[in-house]
Amino acid sequence: MFQYRKRILLYVLGSLLLGFIILTILVSYTPVLLFDQKISEEVQEHQHLLLDMSMKAVSWPGYAPQSMLLVLSASLIFFLFKKKREAFFIALTLLSGVISSGLKVLTNRPRPTHDLVRIIDVAKYKSFPSGHVLLYVIFFGFLIVLMNKMKNINLAVRITVIAISAFFLFIIPISRIYLGAHWFTDVFGSILLGLLLLFILSYVYLKNSR
Repeated sequence: MFQYRKRILLYVLGSLLLGFIILTILVSYTPVLLFDQKISEEVQEHQHLLLDMSMKAVSWPGYAPQSMLLVLSASLIFFLFKKKREAFFIALTLLSGVISSGLKVLTNRPRPTHDLVRIIDVAKYKSFPSGHVLLYVIFFGFLIVLMNKMKNINLAVRITVIAISAFFLFIIPISRIYLGAHWFTDVFGSILLGLLLLFILSYVYLKNSR
């Protein structure tokens, strides 16, 4: 049974990696995809000022310097409660910014433009992958892992952290597309890569945890 589960896990991880590589090659050679435009049209079909503000609010923590403050604040909280190892691993999620920046240079994919989608939030740098989504998947995903692992933390606190993290994980891909900052393939690629990196981070943490 163990070998079977291990094989399934390897297949899943391999699929995530292969999917990301294929997507990276695709968007590098074809920056504007028809189905990307169709998905953006569907997501942006229902527009409202309140929705614009809400989606901006969801994305706001993912911009620098807020993203760094978010991660370091969470890391500091664990450090102050003498959870130095957890604090260290949380701080490691900041490396997602370095990874996404390097991949943006590699793929050199332009952002969506005004003639193709409604641009609500003008973003800098290149489009693939989405740095916001990559950070949220790894950071909030790891918080969920921690809350499931650390049973000594108050149950209400754990449930609250899990609920908030799950909300941001669910809504951030929609936010980036709705704001016109990214294409669907940008956020999907970040989900694939984010899940892969989250597994690696969580595996190393859980392997040697007491």
